[in-house]
Amino acid sequence: MQLSLEAVTKKVGPAQWLYPLNLQPPSGQVTVLLGATQAGKTSLMRIMAGLDVPTAGRVRVDSADVTGQSVRQRNVAMVYQQFINYPSLTVADNIASPLKLRGEKNLDQRVREIAQRLHIDMFLERLPAELSGGQQQRVALARALAKGAPLMLLDEPLVNLDYKLREELREELTQLFAAGDSTVIYATTEPGEALLLGGYTAVMDAGELLQFGPTAQVFHRPQSLRVARAFSDPPMNLIAARAVSTGARLDHGPELPLNLPATASGTLTVGVRASALRVQARPGDVSLVGQVELAEISGSDTFVHAATPVGELVAQLTGVHYFDLGSPITLHLHPSQVYVFDATGALLLAPGQRAH
Repeated sequence: MQLSLEAVTKKVGPAQWLYPLNLQPPSGQVTVLLGATQAGKTSLMRIMAGLDVPTAGRVRVDSADVTGQSVRQRNVAMVYQQFINYPSLTVADNIASPLKLRGEKNLDQRVREIAQRLHIDMFLERLPAELSGGQQQRVALARALAKGAPLMLLDEPLVNLDYKLREELREELTQLFAAGDSTVIYATTEPGEALLLGGYTAVMDAGELLQFGPTAQVFHRPQSLRVARAFSDPPMNLIAARAVSTGARLDHGPELPLNLPATASGTLTVGVRASALRVQARPGDVSLVGQVELAEISGSDTFVHAATPVGELVAQLTGVHYFDLGSPITLHLHPSQVYVFDATGALLLAPGQRAH
């Protein structure tokens, strides 16, 4: 199934919810809609599903115009932030409901197969209210998978679950999507989730589609500062700089020797991912001296917030490290690992990219 959005917009009263956008998610692949709250992800999904009609533009499925068709006329499965199950039906009957509508044979076997894939086969005779939140969301996902729809829409389906459950389900969903044939659209606010799911990513902000492409490509080559901000967790360190003949000079800081494009001039913004900052120097590094403002351990990483002359920086250090608040710290980075954006926010140079 090929879904195509053509110049789709959405306006509610005087408010512009979606600006004109074109999007063609690859058939049979996972496309992540990545953006902060109110970026327009849910509005776009509702138009894809047929729950809403765009103010302008067209929605096509396999070249057929389905813009005016309601959700009942489309073969779509959708899972929301709030898990929605039939409360009076057992888990088995919840999963079986779309299979019955299709006249599926070997119903019990198919229900058990799907339940096993989501590790809820031991709860088949229970009612949803007897399950935990994570188990109820698995039931909703199982019912969506059972529908076998060519288009599956998941609107932040893990956002209301605790951290451990989210991690477990993310890994399972990645495997489930890879094993299926559906075109999957998955909305999230978390860059890490987009990277884990892979496939393709559409970065959205304030109702605009900023960039679309293979997830790794969008992450490594954000076309603008807005994309870099949206697709970075922790947030990318952004440092004011100016173009010089041999590279970029950080405001109140050292010069970074860079092979910038010949068009680069004036005010620049240098972007440094937290993982590119280190406390051990390497050949060719540039050093930034500062003071520790905060050090927090998260899993197997330590996030250090440091006040420096070029601004507050966040370094993501592998392993568990301890720092005294207010203690001096020197952070090191290699010029080959920085992003450079011009005064308009457009990308000039990315790590590993040659100037042109």
